[in-house]
Amino acid sequence: MVGHMTGTDLKRDLHQYLKSAREALLWKAEGLSEYDVRRPLTPTGTNLLGLLKHLAGCEVGYFGDTFGRPFTAEAMPWLQDFDGDPTVDMWATADESRAFVVGLYRKACAHADATIEALEWDAIGRVPYWPEDRKEVSLHRVLIHMLAETNRHAGHADIVRETIDGTAGLLEGNENLPPAERISWAKHVERLEGVAREAAQAAGEAPGK
Repeated sequence: MVGHMTGTDLKRDLHQYLKSAREALLWKAEGLSEYDVRRPLTPTGTNLLGLLKHLAGCEVGYFGDTFGRPFTAEAMPWLQDFDGDPTVDMWATADESRAFVVGLYRKACAHADATIEALEWDAIGRVPYWPEDRKEVSLHRVLIHMLAETNRHAGHADIVRETIDGTAGLLEGNENLPPAERISWAKHVERLEGVAREAAQAAGEAPGK
């Protein structure tokens, strides 16, 4: 029963959900060309490799620096360069290979895992760039924050990957989509377009405006 769960139980559950979200993100970047894994597909430049680079920094910051556990496996100089380019952690340069960014993310996650496993649920850290009244945080709060952050960007990755080549779903082998033999996505999209136009006309709008 939930009422009898310990801090250790709750930490384990949140940690498992975080691990699943990470694997979903990594899957979205698999099997693509160097161009597709980097190219911007939204007006603000969202791209798959950039999402992984950004989240590597988040894992290091929230589970490393916050709790006095510095990350030494790789240098991440862009984390000190936001004044020069505020988007610097959201895209990979041409000489930052996919293997490098994916490897960096895995190392950052491993460092975070070590912190999560080593500290108690209510261990206290400090996020230096948060407002003064919120800087002091527990491991519990950081776990929830990173789970929300990672899943938010996993949703971005879902849309970006589907836009590139139609690949969709939650995880490899567990797509969580209707069976292919039961639905035609082209017909489904056509139906939704018709519904959208019908609703627009009912509201006195010009469809597509």
